Amino acid sequence: MQTAHSPLTGLVLSGGGARAAYQVGVLEAIADLRIACGLPRQNSPFQIFCGTSAGAINAAALASATDHFDDAVRHVASIWRHFHAEQVYRADSLSVIRSGAHWLTLLSLGWTVARWRKVRPHALLNNQPLAELLKQLVHLDRIPELIRDGHLSALAVTGSSYTTGEHITFYQSRDARAPWVRSQRKAVRTDITISHLLASSAIPFIFPARPVTVDGQPHYLGDGSMRQTAPIAPAIHLGAERILVVGAGRMKEPETQLPPGAEPSYPSLAQIGGHALSSIFLDALSVDVERAERINQTLSLIPAEARARSPLRPLNLLVLSPSQRIDEIAARHICDLPITIRTLLGAVGVKEPTPGQPGAGGAALASYLLFEPGFTGELMALGRADVAAKRAEICAFFGWTLPQPAH
Repeated sequence: MQTAHSPLTGLVLSGGGARAAYQVGVLEAIADLRIACGLPRQNSPFQIFCGTSAGAINAAALASATDHFDDAVRHVASIWRHFHAEQVYRADSLSVIRSGAHWLTLLSLGWTVARWRKVRPHALLNNQPLAELLKQLVHLDRIPELIRDGHLSALAVTGSSYTTGEHITFYQSRDARAPWVRSQRKAVRTDITISHLLASSAIPFIFPARPVTVDGQPHYLGDGSMRQTAPIAPAIHLGAERILVVGAGRMKEPETQLPPGAEPSYPSLAQIGGHALSSIFLDALSVDVERAERINQTLSLIPAEARARSPLRPLNLLVLSPSQRIDEIAARHICDLPITIRTLLGAVGVKEPTPGQPGAGGAALASYLLFEPGFTGELMALGRADVAAKRAEICAFFGWTLPQPAH
């Protein structure tokens, strides 16, 4: 709950499938840090929650329990720590044959067979188990009560409409904020439902699009990371005065160096697919953060008197992102995937990388589907370690005071 003198704080969680486990490790460590600083238990340090794709699920789970924030974080962390792929998508042989193998066959043979048989596969995998999990994890029916009691200011999740090509932010808020409209993106005020979360997390090609009603019209929506040009914008529109952004990929990837004399191999379909998904899930956030930092820098050059007459204000922004390459972590855990999924992905080139050929194994593609405890647990541990390394910066952002060590 926001205190009388604290700024309205927003939390922005980006997309990335199983990579979103990193976000949970970060939030778990922040909850511990907050308690170590002597703040009251259970009160949420965030009042505005904005999420995209898997980040939308994490954001909704926490927003629906803001009156018991610490318990909510522990609950979400427990699920991610013990995740198995079967909780997100069907990985049994029959289901994979019905969806994935059938989809790949039609992809390779063309749509003639599909038209002949009047069968059009919707996606590579069937994520119906996720719908059942969300009913246990997210209690969206509590959102109006939490808003009314002052525990929550707003929840926003994003989706991309295959029907119109628009990027849409769905939101519930305390204030009667008018929906905003920008080029190729708009906001819709509505009650957030499980359908919105499934649509927001429908990774293109991998999970099926979901039907959602938008302004009284039926739309088919997919992952909110698609066509997302300003992932921080919803939190700003909803009134956040300071924003913590937790990404699912490094803001600046170091250049990959091949060993002397080594020749790169032609990219597999898995490598191309992983590259495409990374451009969808990771690039927009980096660009938006850079844009916000440039605006802050520009505002700092304006004299204080002139800035006071302007509606523009500097944005207090803190970004936490993985300090290690998630693709490399994923490569160590490809063998953890169910055999049916390994076989399916192997058909497009997912395999353990060969020494001297970085990225050739399609680990980036696998990282979005690695809902297995070895991978998610390692990402959560990385999130906690990254928070520990930035304790002072995080405390300064929130205005917390670390206890002095006893002598």
